[in-house]
Amino acid sequence: MNGEAAGRFDVTLAAQPADARELGAAIGRMLLDKQFHGPLNARSQGQMLAFRSPVEGSAGYVAMELVSGTLDGRSGSFVLQHSGTRDRGAMALDLQVVADSGIGELTGLRGRMQIDIRDGAHYYHFAYLLPEP
Repeated sequence: MNGEAAGRFDVTLAAQPADARELGAAIGRMLLDKQFHGPLNARSQGQMLAFRSPVEGSAGYVAMELVSGTLDGRSGSFVLQHSGTRDRGAMALDLQVVADSGIGELTGLRGRMQIDIRDGAHYYHFAYLLPEP
């Protein structure tokens, strides 16, 4: 089954103590707590590592989050992996389902997600492939 899901999500970030060796700059660590609304009706929790360069607009982050709930009415969970960079303002983001991380009715899920932030609100667009039940 090829599918697409789009909607809004809320996110809370909680800064954690840095666990970086002296690299000339701190690598920040945050806990993620999200609530997805719409065809993906789920809660996710995860962790993010981030670095912000002293050059305006340059940064990078990686994150892993466990998503649990329903996707177009099918229940289960899966893991999303993030890798994002900003190069003097130019953004690149790769956000995809970790292969074979789906369980329950989401077993076999594959997909990529895009995130859009407009006027302080967060939106997702999730293109996915899910085997027929």
